[in-house]
Amino acid sequence: MQFDYKDQVVLITGAAGGFGRLAAAEFARAGAKLVLCDLDAKKLEELKSSLHGADVLIEAGDVSEDATHRHLVAHATDAYGRLDVAINNAGVAHAFTKITETDDTVMQQMLAVNVFGVFLAMKHQLPIMERQNSGVILNVSSVAGVVGAPLLAAYSAAKHGVVGLTKSAAGEYARKGIRINAICPAFAETHMLTGMLDQMRGGADAATQRIVSNMPMRRFARPEEIVQAMLWICSRENSFMTGHALVLDGGLSAV
Repeated sequence: MQFDYKDQVVLITGAAGGFGRLAAAEFARAGAKLVLCDLDAKKLEELKSSLHGADVLIEAGDVSEDATHRHLVAHATDAYGRLDVAINNAGVAHAFTKITETDDTVMQQMLAVNVFGVFLAMKHQLPIMERQNSGVILNVSSVAGVVGAPLLAAYSAAKHGVVGLTKSAAGEYARKGIRINAICPAFAETHMLTGMLDQMRGGADAATQRIVSNMPMRRFARPEEIVQAMLWICSRENSFMTGHALVLDGGLSAV
């Protein structure tokens, strides 16, 4: 499916890896002007260089800090005068660990990046969209944000928080011309997942077999499957969806 984002300004956090990098490329191909953020400044520069011919601004920063989001929105409005789409994709996970063995700092990091980062993002994105009387926000949660995730309790709690923020904000701004949704992917073939699998019992191959055996489709998601859903969710054609947490999980939460 072809999407048209010509002249729309699209902000993406966590842009240098996983879903973010592919999303940046696909939105650029659809004609969007991009404002990209990632903690890794070097990878962000490499991403910008790879997006030949695209109109791209970059800002390295920590999404758990207010200043990062203030600067991102300022870049968008100073350069382009508006912000049409914001994809709050930046997030972190942790190793599979029992609740009783999860260090306090791990829980604090999950909340700081995955929940507080989304809260701060919307806090700065919503005012400009309200002045425009238009805009779309897509927060990246997880299937672990709508069901329990044994051994990933801190991550799951944080991603549930993302869904709660999304639904609440959507209710507040539905009459302001702003749509706010969440996307909830299951395990996808990204570096984040690879890092988690390598630490699991029996190694990555054995861990993969254990996980996919519980998934009706018997496989992980491909990143492009998730990004195509992002393009549709944020498109002008999808004009009546707000406050929704869209699960893409190969049937995992259905059984």
